[in-house]
Amino acid sequence: MLIVLGILFAVAPAVIWMTIARTRPVGFAIGGTLLAGASLLISVQQGWIDAPRPDAHLVFTALAPLLIACGAGLEGRHENTPPPEWTSRRNGAIGFLGTKFALTLVVGLLYALMISEGSDAPPSKALPSLPPGISMVNEGTSCGSGGCWRAATVTSEDDLSRPEIIRELGLQQESCRSSGWLLDWRDVCVGARDNGENVTIYASWGY
Repeated sequence: MLIVLGILFAVAPAVIWMTIARTRPVGFAIGGTLLAGASLLISVQQGWIDAPRPDAHLVFTALAPLLIACGAGLEGRHENTPPPEWTSRRNGAIGFLGTKFALTLVVGLLYALMISEGSDAPPSKALPSLPPGISMVNEGTSCGSGGCWRAATVTSEDDLSRPEIIRELGLQQESCRSSGWLLDWRDVCVGARDNGENVTIYASWGY
């Protein structure tokens, strides 16, 4: 169900544009651009492109109406006064896209407030990738006074020592990268620890 809603969210601007486009050259150019943007957004939704989903939705929802407005302006330069029914369709499109943007903005702000509480752990994909010969034994999340984190125990299939495993992973030092663009200002930090018996890799939030 969520997948269907996500696809409808992505293609809605292109469908709206189809109802108000009046010329083929501009209509195809704007429609094709909107469909390309919808394809990118769907790829983010499905995890095919690694990008922060809330930020991607907000950017898409803000840029799509601007693109449609540019298209309508270009058509207005080369077309006569539009018929009354077109004006009503345009007003309906403005209302729909405005409502869509407002809802996305509200949900985005709620998301930003929620993550500011630090009650969630980074997703599994935040953990560093494992090279050949090193496998994951278990994975879990924990929370403490400093927030929540995700950790996994790893082992070597080639009988590497614990320091050698950490060097193989390239995690001699903790490294951090940005988690999002707009709504999520946190850094996700990854590293490895030698626990004396095994090696634990982890991902935690940095502020």
